[in-house]
Amino acid sequence: MKVDQDKCIACKRCIPYCPMGTIQSFHRHETIPGRVFIQIDQDACTDCGMCYRADICPVSALYQPEEAWPREVRGILSNPLIEFAGSQVPGRGTEEMKTTDVKGTFLPGEAGVGVELGRPGIGAYFRDVEKVAMALAPLGYNFAEENPVTHFMENKQTGKLRPDVLGEKATSAIIEGKCKLEELPAVIKALQKAAQEVETVFTVEVISKVTPDGQVPTKEVLEDLGVWYSINSKNNMGLGEPSFNFYPEAQ
Repeated sequence: MKVDQDKCIACKRCIPYCPMGTIQSFHRHETIPGRVFIQIDQDACTDCGMCYRADICPVSALYQPEEAWPREVRGILSNPLIEFAGSQVPGRGTEEMKTTDVKGTFLPGEAGVGVELGRPGIGAYFRDVEKVAMALAPLGYNFAEENPVTHFMENKQTGKLRPDVLGEKATSAIIEGKCKLEELPAVIKALQKAAQEVETVFTVEVISKVTPDGQVPTKEVLEDLGVWYSINSKNNMGLGEPSFNFYPEAQ
């Protein structure tokens, strides 16, 4: 996001609307003594568009120019209205993690693992995203093909991202993928170690299908590791029909 200084009247109404705290006011005495200017820290700004969509500027001084690569990745992950061409879903993740899984992505004996780096107020640089991705790659973790972060990888076998995106920043970025259930303990331990090496925060989603007898396969794994968890469920309410039966023996 940028500010048209010829239009801006420095009313400061936009400042509270920035989730990253990047909009600041300052005096620039060398040009017009006493005049207050509004500026946006371009390195910290994630191009989420929140200040613009708030429609709070009385003189329409805020604007979002079309950004070239690699800066355009900021808006792809941070602006919920921008649809990523690779997934055809707006935002940071794929529909399989956002909605009910109907494609058979997460099968019995598998654990989906999503890692969301960053939050409003801190964000996440892609150099930290790379550290987490590279910690997961050697452990039998399969990156989701349609996820934006996967598309930004130089090497999907190692989790290494393209060098030109490492200095870019998003309000948050999600690494998506899955592993075998027996590999989940090693994946969780790798994430615990990576948490000490990044300059942001992240949360972890662990996904599995509930068995026909109502068991959550990942619950025992997390308890054995002493990891705190909150059970959340997504239920198929008939809006999407699974393409095949995950548990044919239950019929």
